[in-house]
Parts: sequence; C-alpha cells; structure tokens
Amino acid sequence: MSNDILPVLEYMEKEKGIERADMISAIVNAIKTAAMKGVNSGQELKIEIDPKNGKLHAWSLLKVVDSVSDPKIEIHIEKASTLQPGIMMGEFIEKEIDPASLGRIAAQTARQAVMQKLRQFEKDRIYDDFKDMVGNIVTGTVRRRERNDIYVDIGKVEALLMGREQVPGEEYQPGDRIRCFLSEIASTPRGPELILTRTSPKFVRRLFELEVTEIADGTVSIEAFAREPGYRTKMAVISNDTKVDPVGACVGARGARVKSIVRELNGEKIDIINHFEDPEQMVYEALKPAVPREIIINERDRRIQLMVAEDDLAIAIGRKGQNARLTSRIIGWKIDIEEWKEQTVDVQDEATKKLASALQVDGELAGRLITAGFVSLDIFEGVEADDLEGSGFTAEEAAAILSKVAAAQGSESA
Repeated sequence: MSNDILPVLEYMEKEKGIERADMISAIVNAIKTAAMKGVNSGQELKIEIDPKNGKLHAWSLLKVVDSVSDPKIEIHIEKASTLQPGIMMGEFIEKEIDPASLGRIAAQTARQAVMQKLRQFEKDRIYDDFKDMVGNIVTGTVRRRERNDIYVDIGKVEALLMGREQVPGEEYQPGDRIRCFLSEIASTPRGPELILTRTSPKFVRRLFELEVTEIADGTVSIEAFAREPGYRTKMAVISNDTKVDPVGACVGARGARVKSIVRELNGEKIDIINHFEDPEQMVYEALKPAVPREIIINERDRRIQLMVAEDDLAIAIGRKGQNARLTSRIIGWKIDIEEWKEQTVDVQDEATKKLASALQVDGELAGRLITAGFVSLDIFEGVEADDLEGSGFTAEEAAAILSKVAAAQGSESA
C-alpha cells in the first residue's frame, strides 16, 4: 500500500491542486477508521504517512499492565520496559506494526478516501473559483441541450441555463459561444451548480456597466430599469456631473455603445431616458415620442391616468401593451392610458345659457338677444327700448327685457 501512495499524492497535488497535507490527512483518517472496524477491531492505532516518500507507518497503542487480558490493547510491564525504559504502569506505549497487517479493507478504504477527497475538492473548487463571479457576466461554449435546458462550458465546469432563463426566440447549438449572467451558485445533491440567465434585467444592466465607462466610474447612475426579455428594455439614468449627458453617454458616438448591447441581445430594443423624481415628468419622458394631452395623478393609489391623442395612442400603449407596462414598472406607479377626445364648446350656446340665467328669461329670448349682439349685461348700458325694437323686438318685449336688465343690474350692485 505504501508504494501506491506517493504517486497518488504527486498526481493530486500537480494535476488537481489538492494540498499534499490535506490528502494525507484524508487517507490516514480513512485507513485508521477502516482498520479499527476490521482485523484491528478494538485497537487504538496511530498512523502516519511520510509526505516526502509516501511511506506508511502504523503503531498500536498499548496500555502498560501487570496482567495482560487482551494483547491487542495491553502489554506487560516487563516487555514494555524493554521497549521503553522507565515507562510506568497505566501509561501507553506505541508499538510499531506492519502496515500490511491493517488488512485489505483498509487498503480499499484508502483508495475510496482518495476518490472522495477528489470529489469533495472539485465541489469546493467550483464554489471557490466562482463565488466572486456571482453577479457578473461569464462567457462559455454551449455543450449540450437537455429538454429545454442548456449546459454551458465556462472553463473546468459546466453551468446551467434553464429554459425559463432563456430569451424567447434565441436558439443555440452545441459549439456556439454565449454570454450569460451568473445569478447564483445553487446547492444540489450533486454539489454546487452554477445557474445562468439571459432574461434578468441585471444582465442588461451589467452589459451597460461593462460597455459605458461613465457608468463604471460612477459618473452616470442607472436609477430605474424595466425589461421584457427579447422585446424591449427601458432604462432611466442620471448624471452626477453637470458636464456629462447621461443619455448621450449610454448611447455613445453615433450609437456605438447601445448598438453593441443590442447586438448582444439579438435586436432587443432599448430606450434610454433621463430620470426625474417627479412622476409626471417621468411619464412625459418615458412615453416619448408620444405626448400626453392630459395627466391625472392619484397619489393615494399611486395611479396615473393619461389622455393621449388618437395618433399617439398606439405608440403610448406599445405592442401588446408593452410600452405601457414598462413605463409603469420604471416609474413604480400604475398607469391607465385612454384616448383624448377634444371637447368642442359651443360659445353661443354657453353665452345664451348665461344670459338667460342672468335675466331670468327663457332660452329662446336669450338666444335672440345674443344674435342681436346683446351678449352680456354690460352691453345694455345706455340701451333704450327703441334700440331693442330696432333689433326686431316688439315694444312689449323691449320693455320686459329692460325691466329684467334693471333688476339684474340692481341685484349685482346690491
């Protein structure tokens, strides 16, 4: 067994990166446990492996007594004194034994310990190597598809891109290169499993952080974010430097920066807007190029009712309500969008009603007065019966009208 240990230690250390001391500790504990359950049952054992040559040494721990009842665990005082002069009764002495006497089961257990240590190390290595990568983008190669799930080789380990984390319409074949967001390291019976996503808003946010230096250095901040994977993303940004246009920084010269991200997302549309604390300003900004004609804000229910012109209605709502949903998410308010219909007001009709009310006359007479130019009480200043008769009113009507005017003016002055 000793001859087999050194090559194993060297291989594990060089090829797998397992420390020699860790490997020795695992093998020693496994052999000791197996031996004490097998042919060496009941014995106290001490086992060591020389890290330089891999040689195995074993000792049996024997209690010094004056009458031996079990030679596996006891030794007579006289014999013990020859091995270790000066030893006292009740003390323990280490007696070296042949490692071969530990038995075949112990050897098998040692091999199993090596494999178990290797598996555990690989599990721990996966976690240690990628724990700091959670929340970042990783690049890999598609290895295989199982049902709707895709397994991606990201270097020394396969990561899982589940069906629900894939963007609708995207298709990948074995050998394709793919970029994903590492969302978590899940604990499973098989060990740690790296979970990827391409649908999370964090994926697009991280792409912008990598592409736009102003976001990376904190000059520009992403304040609000909403996404419908594969269709549209809406992002609100602010600048912490008055000299930097946040939208322009994200778009880049001739749209270079945002185009790069759109290509990565296979054509997903991206709207980048200025962020405002005021929800009304945010609505105007988020719905562009549609322009609301009227906005009614219900702060208690955090609800906004928008009235938009017929020409802007389809733009404001978006395909299958997409733009309205994203606007609602990015603002954090519920949004209702309705068509704005211009209300035409009949000025003459309104004036007629007002004059009829003031003079306490019927609508027909008030309408005739409006048509004749008598549109308000002020117009009657200096008007006499002859003036009214000249406008088509009878003497009786003229007298009644002037009486009504006098009464109304008297009421106003009172």
